[in-house]
Amino acid sequence: MQISNIITALENWAPLAWQEPYDNAGLIVGKPDHECTGVLCSLDCTEAVVDEAISKGYNLIVSHHPIVFKGVKQFNSHHFVSRVVVKAIQNNISLYAIHTNLDNLLDGVNKTLADRLHLENRRILTTKPGFKDQNGGAIGSGLVGELPLETDEAEFLRWVKEKLNLQVLKHTDFIKKPLKTIALCGGSGSFLINDAKAQNIDCFITSDLKYHDFFEADGKILLVDIGHGQSEQWVASLIVANLKLKFPTFAVLESLVNTEPVHYLKD
Repeated sequence: MQISNIITALENWAPLAWQEPYDNAGLIVGKPDHECTGVLCSLDCTEAVVDEAISKGYNLIVSHHPIVFKGVKQFNSHHFVSRVVVKAIQNNISLYAIHTNLDNLLDGVNKTLADRLHLENRRILTTKPGFKDQNGGAIGSGLVGELPLETDEAEFLRWVKEKLNLQVLKHTDFIKKPLKTIALCGGSGSFLINDAKAQNIDCFITSDLKYHDFFEADGKILLVDIGHGQSEQWVASLIVANLKLKFPTFAVLESLVNTEPVHYLKD
């Protein structure tokens, strides 16, 4: 089994052509013709994740977030990105990222949230023109679904907090009506607020909303920020499940490292 076989499987699932122009999905470090000794999947590729791969004897890390995202001019020990890349190269570990190309798939990142919130009648919020998935369906940003029953706003938020294992969430003022249509965008989703409002969505759940983004609700939609890592906490297990379908007997594991950089003071 070569690393290229794993890459082909991932790109048949979420082709690189589906990623956003600013992204850096794909093979970041390594050679595709190397024999693969095992695949470690994670949300982020940190130095601790590389250490875990070394300890397991695995030479391919598949992360959701690309470790090299913006321009890197120096590779030394002074920055965490450089340390990860250098350690991976020194230990012959390949680094691969499956990022916005997986975000843009209906059964991708947002599915992990929609499943837990029991959303029905799912569709893409904002379609990517000129692209279709393997079944001829639309791809694009965000997911829209419906709750089985209209739900009180406060009750829904408590349910979201429970189902998504959240310590805290932020939200705008209530819109004073039961919720039925819910939009989701794992990761940063402020760019979809106006699209959600234009489609008369009742509630939009995402992350990384800035202070002034919350004003955009304007009493027309309930905006909910659940945190970036929290919105993508099941992505690694999604990648593992997909690879296991294609390679049921091969060594594919989810990283045990908690890469969440944000902590909350509870007391």
